[in-house]
Amino acid sequence: MELNLLFSGVFDLPWWGYVLVALGLTHITIVSVTVFLHRCQAHRALDLHPVASHFFRLWLWMTTGMVTKEWAAIHRKHHAKCETADDPHSPQVLGLRKVLFQGTELYRRESRNAETLERYGHGTPDDWLERNLYTGHSMLGIGLMMVIGIVLFGPIGITIWAVQMAWIPFWAAGVINGIGHFWGYRNWTTEDASTNIVPWGIIIGGEELHNNHHAYATSAKLSNKWYEFDIGWMYIRLLEAFGLAQVKKVAPTPRFTEAKAVDSETLQAVITHRYDVLAKYAKSLKHTYTEELGKLRRFAPHDVHVLQSLKRWLHRDEKSLCETDRANLRHGLSKSRALHTVYSMRAELVSLWERSSASREQLVRQLQDWCHRAEASGIHPLVEFSRRLRSYA
Repeated sequence: MELNLLFSGVFDLPWWGYVLVALGLTHITIVSVTVFLHRCQAHRALDLHPVASHFFRLWLWMTTGMVTKEWAAIHRKHHAKCETADDPHSPQVLGLRKVLFQGTELYRRESRNAETLERYGHGTPDDWLERNLYTGHSMLGIGLMMVIGIVLFGPIGITIWAVQMAWIPFWAAGVINGIGHFWGYRNWTTEDASTNIVPWGIIIGGEELHNNHHAYATSAKLSNKWYEFDIGWMYIRLLEAFGLAQVKKVAPTPRFTEAKAVDSETLQAVITHRYDVLAKYAKSLKHTYTEELGKLRRFAPHDVHVLQSLKRWLHRDEKSLCETDRANLRHGLSKSRALHTVYSMRAELVSLWERSSASREQLVRQLQDWCHRAEASGIHPLVEFSRRLRSYA
């Protein structure tokens, strides 16, 4: 009987029971990565009670072998060097296939870079457990998890353990770092190629909303739109309800007043909500494009095809286009004074938060001048946008 118990494990479950166990265990790992490693350690978006923090550290030690300092440092470097040759795992640089299927190797390679750990690994746990157990004996935790799986479920426990070991390398290191910078929809015009894979962040703990995260990196909540769901945020709120977490930052929500003269407060509000500003400006650009296309159909039908081909480039920065596309863009804009004005003034608006040498007083004057020219342009969508811009509080 003892031999039979040893062979079959403590729990004898139907096949679907083992499937549910595997999914449940891997989900705990995903939650540990997104809540502890990502939002708490890498971005300081929340603080965790020592009980919750130590549970997540122990669980990750047994299910991934990842070292907190290494993970946080590599992820911070990814944000600092995103889509450049120094980005540890950009599919735009290295190719989607490499990041998707060799994400773990890229992580390990960067973890051996002492400069990365020194520069970006500050503020992570450095207690006795971290130094003497979690960091120095990462494989011990993984081996312990395999033994526990065999004891609880018998030989099938090895399969459950193998699924656990493959879960994070595929979904986090592969899918999020790869597809999350290659394919999907974008709520915000960030400087990188980040995308939201789907609006329901469940399988990967909310990390599916990757463009939202790159827009507001220090936000504990990754969902921004009413139709988006971030299950990681749900767990954070539950932890908060039990006194095990304290949220420090979430994405700012725009507030509006009556349109007023541009001042220092307006400038600060525009900079704070710059991604919302750009999203609303995109609508103005779209409305202008539609109006101009209608005019060409009436007065210059032979130029309609030129403006139609322009649509795919309108929402992209001219600097990101190849020389051929740039030439086509300029040719298309030459057919419409209004569209040329709206497109050009977007670049001016973006420069307000990109400049580092201009003083606040200079930036206020530039924003005042921008709004004055926009409202004097006679281009209705641009006029309405400028009035809305002066309403940010």
